[in-house]
Amino acid sequence: MPILDVDKARTVMVIKRGMSPGFAGIDNPLYYLDQTLMLFGDARSFVGSLVRELSGS
Repeated sequence: MPILDVDKARTVMVIKRGMSPGFAGIDNPLYYLDQTLMLFGDARSFVGSLVRELSGS
């Protein structure tokens, strides 16, 4: 699996249900960077609505 250097990206979008650290119990430092956009909700429905908005349907 490739390693993505998302911490070097201009903008990072993360879709999560909440701020819980997850199964491993480890916080992800990426979530606290200034260039990270945290979007809360169900990823499938969120991306679906985003695609509909961008496509103009």
